[in-house]
Amino acid sequence: MTRSDRLALLISLLAVLAAAIVIDRVYERLPHIEDEVAYAWQATVIANGQLTIPSPPQPKSFLVPFVIDYQGQRFGKYPPAWPALLAIGVRLGGRFLVNPLLAGLGVWLTYRLGKRLFSELAGLMAAGLTLTSPFFLMNSGSLLSHPFGLVLGAAFALAWLDAFTGPLSRHFRGVQPVSPTPSSPPPRVGIDHRWLATLVAALSLGVLILTRPMTAVAVCFPFTLHGVYLLVRGDAHTRRRLIVLGIVTVALASLYFVWQYAVTGDPLLNPYTLWWPYDKVGFGPGYGHASGGHNLIHAYINTDESLSAGYSDLFGWWRYSWIFLPFGLWAARRNRSAWLVGSIFPSLVLFYSAYWIGSSLYGPRYYYEGLYSLTIFSAAGIMWLAGWSSARVVAPAGTGTAGGVLGRWLGHLRRVNWRRIRALSVTALLTLLVSVNLLFYTPVRLGGMYGLYQIKRADLQPFLTPQALALTPALVIVYSDHWMPYGALIQLEDPYLTTPFIFAWSMTPEIDASLSAYFPGRSVYHYYPDEPGVFYDAPRPTSHPGGETPVK
Repeated sequence: MTRSDRLALLISLLAVLAAAIVIDRVYERLPHIEDEVAYAWQATVIANGQLTIPSPPQPKSFLVPFVIDYQGQRFGKYPPAWPALLAIGVRLGGRFLVNPLLAGLGVWLTYRLGKRLFSELAGLMAAGLTLTSPFFLMNSGSLLSHPFGLVLGAAFALAWLDAFTGPLSRHFRGVQPVSPTPSSPPPRVGIDHRWLATLVAALSLGVLILTRPMTAVAVCFPFTLHGVYLLVRGDAHTRRRLIVLGIVTVALASLYFVWQYAVTGDPLLNPYTLWWPYDKVGFGPGYGHASGGHNLIHAYINTDESLSAGYSDLFGWWRYSWIFLPFGLWAARRNRSAWLVGSIFPSLVLFYSAYWIGSSLYGPRYYYEGLYSLTIFSAAGIMWLAGWSSARVVAPAGTGTAGGVLGRWLGHLRRVNWRRIRALSVTALLTLLVSVNLLFYTPVRLGGMYGLYQIKRADLQPFLTPQALALTPALVIVYSDHWMPYGALIQLEDPYLTTPFIFAWSMTPEIDASLSAYFPGRSVYHYYPDEPGVFYDAPRPTSHPGGETPVK
């Protein structure tokens, strides 16, 4: 392991720590948005060896966001790979650590990609930029599937480069690659290594399809074009590896339809449409909730909203987080492998324009799996501006005269001084930008995520006191206009409704009154989140809150 590898490992461990702090201090180890609640529910069910469970009585009273009740069964709408991985954390009692560990792995793979495409310094810089990114930290501290998608996408890209591209060109560092002499055979990459890389690429892409199918399509699109080119122009060994990669990927992807059959009874029925019939990818009537369906105007608005959030959230440099990217594009102009990896981000932007909703709450999270495209190219731009990507220029041999020697020496001195000033200037600018982000932008941005959707751990505390636990087993009917106050409390119950407290969202007086018959061994209490810790034995009159005698 080189010194750069050790530094990259340290940055990766810092990423694990930073993401763990975010999930503990900012998100309080709780799901906040509907997606997270559904993932947590699915993970618990899968941890018990099941994909579906029987629907509870009056399913709407026991609503779990984005969890479907269909034909008497209850199941999450999301593909199974991420909930299955999260289920391991559930079984080990460390659900909150899964994404931080993936965050560290994602930083390490970003370093490996940067090193593979450019240099060790570029990889280190890309890893460091990733670590300081508010966009990275917000998503790495969540219970969302994006960090897993980032790891799978980066592993796929890295394995593809190892399997289907030649030795790394050193043009970026200003040094021409050495051509083999006629007497020496060209360098060859071991067959076993390339086959192993092919299998890793196939497995990574297949699992990504089982995690975020649309993201997988966008990530693999540039590589698919490259693969078509290789099928036409490549040798027989390359074609065989591409065919095997395709077979393995399709075999894994077919499990998506097996999962849909297992939960719905129809391999072609997308559970997303069972929650919202319009939740589909495409344009026209029936796609999205807008009148007339999704169209190009809505696609432009959504894309603009997502990218506008990303301008600031990428590195926390307000609307200047993209300033090094153009220089990175220029620096990589002859690096075909870099363009292949760098095209992942625009591919995500393009494909997600066909989805009816944008993303800005966690930054442009639908583009998160392309984060390494931006960090690596930004690192390349920084290196190019600083002059760290160029080879040292050696002065030609002189004529032997004192004037010629002095002139060459002065010229060399001027070049060295200019390059030093150039490097110091870029270093100072980068230090200033990173410092401003860490001191101002990131604390404010992450602080704004605390109590997201008004869900806080303090909401659960009234049910953990000895006085409250003395009331169990209990059915608690929660009165709220929105799902969030109720949704915060269901973190105290299991999907099977066997915990000391179970919670029902108040529907109508008649439905609420009927619930007690389904749970004869439980006391029934009525709870109003605006009165934390107060349990009523009957609904309080709406005209006089608190009119009923609370149970202490």
